[in-house]
Amino acid sequence: MTDKTLILIKPDGVKNKHIGDIINRFEERGFNILNVRMLTLNSDQASDFYSIHKEKPFFPELIDYITSGPIVQVVLEGNSAIEVVRHMVGATNSLKADSGTIRGDFGLSHTENVIHASDSVDSFNRELNILSNI
Repeated sequence: MTDKTLILIKPDGVKNKHIGDIINRFEERGFNILNVRMLTLNSDQASDFYSIHKEKPFFPELIDYITSGPIVQVVLEGNSAIEVVRHMVGATNSLKADSGTIRGDFGLSHTENVIHASDSVDSFNRELNILSNI
């Protein structure tokens, strides 16, 4: 099944010059890149994007981190895109992510984990809608 998903290359991935390496992995896997753009979120935009985590203790740190520099938004299309991309991204905590995954290869910590990937069709639609208004 062909579907779409969203990834964000987070500030540490941009700062450490991993944009090309990350996008290349998806291209090599056969995904079509439908959209790429660089943007910087302010606190309100980031809070809206990560609103599902607002009651969690790490929320303020997450907002500080995602607003600390530019991010790269990429919309991908391919077979089972959400599931395959999530597998390629790896565990949220980069220190526990398998080698060969994006977070395992490029992530620095639980917070500085290089990349965000939508976890469902509903999340993709909600996240893309928020970012489209920026």
